[in-house]
Amino acid sequence: MTLRLHLLWLLCAQTALLVYVLPMAETRAAERRVMGDVQAKLAYCEDCHGRAAQGFHGYFPIPRLAGQQPEYLKNQLEAFIERRRTNNVMFNVAHSLSPGMIAALAADFRALNPPPLGGGARHLIRTGEKIFQNGVPEANVAACAACHGPEGQGSGEIPRLAGQLPDYVYNKLINWSKERGQNPTEPDISAVMSPVAHSLTRPQVEAVAAYLSYLK
Repeated sequence: MTLRLHLLWLLCAQTALLVYVLPMAETRAAERRVMGDVQAKLAYCEDCHGRAAQGFHGYFPIPRLAGQQPEYLKNQLEAFIERRRTNNVMFNVAHSLSPGMIAALAADFRALNPPPLGGGARHLIRTGEKIFQNGVPEANVAACAACHGPEGQGSGEIPRLAGQLPDYVYNKLINWSKERGQNPTEPDISAVMSPVAHSLTRPQVEAVAAYLSYLK
């Protein structure tokens, strides 16, 4: 091989290497930026939803997101944007999230599994378990476990309830018609829960919420 051909071969090899390496470097840099953005957003979510997304007890209880079904989280964020759920804070948060960020956050929350914070009245646990597992036949209320699973883990669009804060569950159920399905032009899966929420008495709701608050 002449010196000229040798130099030409080296130049081609270097060019090919750059063509291969530069896109890889750019891809990895983009991945690092995305991961950094996700971690920053997770830290932001922790301000309200608590460490490890366990939820927050307070005057305005904030739900546990740890272990939640990704599809449910995605649908609920869309519900805030479309005003099917009423919450001005979450409306603004959801609007700032890209589809990719929503998917990444949902996957991270799904992977978390801290112990439940509890907080429900312990003397109501047995009653709550009975309602959750068997329903209230005399009021034509189906068992919660029929949709949410016997362990309250949920599936797909149906949320995990295990470990959810009792004050949050109670407030959501007794105010269901004021907070869910608020956009009649965009009907959603929340309609399935309306008959249940309307048929349970407040003591029954409190009992179910207490039972769920300790369910792992």
